[in-house]
Amino acid sequence: MKPTRKALQYPCGKPPEAGTALEVAPGVLWLRMPLPLTLDHINLWAVRDGEGWAIFDTGMHTTQTEEAWRTLFAVGAPLGEHGPTRVFATHMHPDHIGMAGWLTRTYACELWMTRTEYLNCRVLVADTGRQAPPEGVRFYQRAGWTAEQIEHYRARFGGYGKKVSPLPESYQRLRDGQRLTIGAHQWQVVVGSGHSPEHACFYCPELNVLISGDQVLPRISSNVSVHPTEPAADPMGEWMYSLDKLKAELPADVLVLPAHGEPFRSLHDRLDHLKNGHLRALDRLRELLAEGPKRAVDVFSVLFAAGIDNELLPLATGESLANLNYLVQRGEVTASEDAHGAVWYQMQSAPISAD
Repeated sequence: MKPTRKALQYPCGKPPEAGTALEVAPGVLWLRMPLPLTLDHINLWAVRDGEGWAIFDTGMHTTQTEEAWRTLFAVGAPLGEHGPTRVFATHMHPDHIGMAGWLTRTYACELWMTRTEYLNCRVLVADTGRQAPPEGVRFYQRAGWTAEQIEHYRARFGGYGKKVSPLPESYQRLRDGQRLTIGAHQWQVVVGSGHSPEHACFYCPELNVLISGDQVLPRISSNVSVHPTEPAADPMGEWMYSLDKLKAELPADVLVLPAHGEPFRSLHDRLDHLKNGHLRALDRLRELLAEGPKRAVDVFSVLFAAGIDNELLPLATGESLANLNYLVQRGEVTASEDAHGAVWYQMQSAPISAD
């Protein structure tokens, strides 16, 4: 969560206000929507597509965001009266997909996204109104949560669907390497993983522009988490692989259009900084585990600079487990469950003594 140490170039100036737009490349508009979160904004992008506009990401499903979209598509407004030609979603998180269903229904256009993101979104929306499953409770008990924290999880379970307008019943599938014609230019789909299962970025060689979603951000590192649905997953390994892939496939001087923060250049420097930051965090984790067994909740201090409250606890736990699973799956760390159902981790060379 620390800012990059190497200087990035921010050539696009001050962000636009909600309901306005700023051109950052020929036919590419920067939009910004508010979020009711600590991270208080998301950047969205509109690309000229014939008479209308292709929309990239949508904002969270709120009345405020809906009003901003209506303002943008009003007669004489930045996006004119033609409406969107299609909606592209980088991934399934509510601030990116939340208004997609509303936009596609209101303006009779199609949703484009990767299969895994679309299906995961449908599954999570279906959890709305359900009780927390025993597998989820067990997952957080194993991580070391207290009874009070488990009750907080139970109370909040199923909240995802409250932030997402129901998706359309069909969609157009995006695939890694796929080439799309959007208006006057060709765009290539570049898929990464780790932050979400099948995150789509969009690269236009002619404009030298990359719509990066959350896969690359200029000032913060995206959360990389293990979730209760796949407790043995290795998202950190997938994240590291994706950082290398983006560096190999994209030019260093591309103009990166991120979901949060400002458009920037020096992509390769940023990718290096992100990877090195995670490698340093893994080294700190190794040192801590060498001292003796630790649960997921015991390693926050070496992974996160800020304190962890109940709102951040699921993200911090998920990312701690991503780091721990990374070491377990590479044979460096062993895991053992105690009589109370908590899992303890330590370096492979030391005997496990937790009880």
